[in-house]
Amino acid sequence: MSLTILSVIESPTHPKLSNLYKEMGAREIKVNSARNAIKELEKNKPDFIVAEFFYGYGNNYAGVNVCNLDTLLASLPKYSPDTKTIIFVEKDEAFYVDKLNKLYPLHAAFLHE
Repeated sequence: MSLTILSVIESPTHPKLSNLYKEMGAREIKVNSARNAIKELEKNKPDFIVAEFFYGYGNNYAGVNVCNLDTLLASLPKYSPDTKTIIFVEKDEAFYVDKLNKLYPLHAAFLHE
């Protein structure tokens, strides 16, 4: 059985990994927002979610939520509890990843530019 990867591509800086996924024989589902990712989780149970981490400076994310992924990760137990999460984070926001990981355990976090 091949892997299914849900790519949440919210910005042009998201790493271009489609060719790698093809080489791995993985099926990639692309969405452009956490909201659309949740809708996709209602239909599919991906092995991995791959997304960028954006800390919520001075907006609602910084208060109630940590980042752009809180709502998506909170929905995993209901829709796809076995899905693992891999995030990419810019160096200047890496400090905040621990806050998210304490709330929603991450499989991996990678720095990118």
